Amino acid sequence: MKKIILASTSPRRRELLSLSGLSFEIDAPDCDERIEGSVSPEEYVKELSLRKCRAAASLHPDALVIGADTIVCYRDRILGKPADAKDAFRMLTKLSGQIHEVFTGVTVTDTAGSRTETFCERTEVEFYNLTAEEIREYVNTKEPLDKAGAYGIQGRGALLVRRISGDYCNVVGLPLARLVRILKTF
Repeated sequence: MKKIILASTSPRRRELLSLSGLSFEIDAPDCDERIEGSVSPEEYVKELSLRKCRAAASLHPDALVIGADTIVCYRDRILGKPADAKDAFRMLTKLSGQIHEVFTGVTVTDTAGSRTETFCERTEVEFYNLTAEEIREYVNTKEPLDKAGAYGIQGRGALLVRRISGDYCNVVGLPLARLVRILKTF
């Protein structure tokens, strides 16, 4: 199999892809992540995954390159990483007792050929009704400060989640089973 490059510095994506048993390298060059205009969450993550993939692909001839981007959406609004603890508290208060969506866009490209495949995975997540004290305790762990939507389902954020509908790995940041099936077609 060709060399695989994961165009991401996310430790969660690295851990998930490691579960596949595939050998891969990390190379995540900078790319412009600004999206102009109004686009759907699906198009947003697909575009960003494509940009990340292209940035790394230009540096690796004859490789399979994987780019990915994950967002949390609540009522059609993207919740990025919180600016600070106060912002994390605000986001988690919004999500308390509610259903939101997690979207991950993934792009795979064969840099030696002309084949590129991009897809989006969507998972619904429902939070328990959270008290202000529960939210404050979680924010004080600092776990939510570098996570889209201000929580990590793979950590203590799991205690906030009542249920999910869809791919758990997608919420962590990489829809692994679907990705591996696509890699096999390359």
